[in-house]
Amino acid sequence: MGKIIAVANQKGGVGKSTTAINIAAYLGWRGFKVLCIDSDPQGNTTTAFGVKKKSVNVSTYDVLTGKARIQDAVVETAFDNVSIVPATESLAGCEIELINFDNNKMKRLKMQVLTCRDDYDYIFIDCPPALGLVTINSLVACDTIIVPMLAEFFALEGLSQLVNTIKIVKTNYNPSLNIEGIVFTMFDGRLNVANDVVAEVEKYFPDKVFKTKIPRNVRLSEAPSHGKPVMYYDKSSKGAEAYELLGHELLGEPLELPKKKRRGIFSFKK
Repeated sequence: MGKIIAVANQKGGVGKSTTAINIAAYLGWRGFKVLCIDSDPQGNTTTAFGVKKKSVNVSTYDVLTGKARIQDAVVETAFDNVSIVPATESLAGCEIELINFDNNKMKRLKMQVLTCRDDYDYIFIDCPPALGLVTINSLVACDTIIVPMLAEFFALEGLSQLVNTIKIVKTNYNPSLNIEGIVFTMFDGRLNVANDVVAEVEKYFPDKVFKTKIPRNVRLSEAPSHGKPVMYYDKSSKGAEAYELLGHELLGEPLELPKKKRRGIFSFKK
């Protein structure tokens, strides 16, 4: 039975899509069968996996509104063992349509995902940067949540809001929901404020903060424009290395790279 992980934060621009894309790509390369569900109307995850939105016939919008089965929306990507349910601009109007559903408006994605979770080892849901019915559907459908956040003061407020949302969803819809971990993105350890924020979060969320910090990295920001995860765009970049380490951590493996390994993603034999 596949593990379902939502990548969520109500604050935008914190690296949600980047994290979903690159951790999925790494796990796929390791041999795990991975499905990404793009539930953000911006469709960044869709674009970053090289899927042309104009070619998409069935999308997350159709899945949420019941116009198609999730299996009909799955698109295989060019990257090892990774498939995606793509998002298009039509998803922006989904919130209004979901309001009109009287029954199970919060569980529509969950009901769809349950029909395919046995086909995958991991299912990642890239959530929109807002609290709405699409985000709640994602939180109801998942087992755990990865929270990407910036090491900045205002990010603490966003985290507090997300925690409150998680409590509401857990109480009313998904009692087994838990935080998988908090990952700091665009991190610069030279800044005092960054280290202060990390210390504050670790104080309130012991054992929930990933040791891996994702740095600001040019290659990491360039990769989506080429329709590739960073490990396929530049395997020797610091961004690729960071997501490899995060992958080790997520899998419960030693948090280190092989001593003889040059910088790059391919440290494990298939």
